[in-house]
Amino acid sequence: MAAHGRPALRDLFDASPTPHIAHPPSTHHRDFYVATDGSFRDTGGGLGAVIETRDGTRVGRVSTSDSPPDNNVAEYRALHLGLDILAARAPPEARVGILVDHDQLASNVNMAILATAHPDRKPPHPYTVPSTTRYHWRGIIARLNRFGEVRAARIDSRENPAHTLANAPDQYAHVNRELDRCVLPEPPRASTDSSRTQFPPPSRANRNEGGRASD
Repeated sequence: MAAHGRPALRDLFDASPTPHIAHPPSTHHRDFYVATDGSFRDTGGGLGAVIETRDGTRVGRVSTSDSPPDNNVAEYRALHLGLDILAARAPPEARVGILVDHDQLASNVNMAILATAHPDRKPPHPYTVPSTTRYHWRGIIARLNRFGEVRAARIDSRENPAHTLANAPDQYAHVNRELDRCVLPEPPRASTDSSRTQFPPPSRANRNEGGRASD
């Protein structure tokens, strides 16, 4: 549940675990947030994405039918699509928060980000990407490398605003006719408290059931 007066995606991101990465509250504040979801059914699936700025301004939404071969491809393809849309509307140095309801995808994104800081570009722990998603993963990596800073949070599918867009594209086709927007977020306000000098909190895994995040 989003706090009153707070942008929905930012609130979800702040309250959700970021697998393999623990960071102080000041780094939670992204310039843009993108939530994506993919659905897979024998009768046909769909892809959904929602993008907002830090101050809650909606940048774009997409809901489209798709026919992925399995659920993994659906999820990876949805993130690829969402990042493609964001890349066309955000500056290269933007700080981005990704919200997905797929554990392995969130984990792989953060491991890939951590690998970019390693001299040999190796992640701190080995990870694998489903073979059926390898082409979409390459596209995702290309987009991730475009932005200044990225973190992925794992959210519950019941809270994912892209879930309905992916699962009922025939009912939400109208969102694709919304005007494209290229919106820059409002600059963050200067802090008037001592939060910047406080020690980072423990891993947010302790605040979520199931311990899905780690530091």
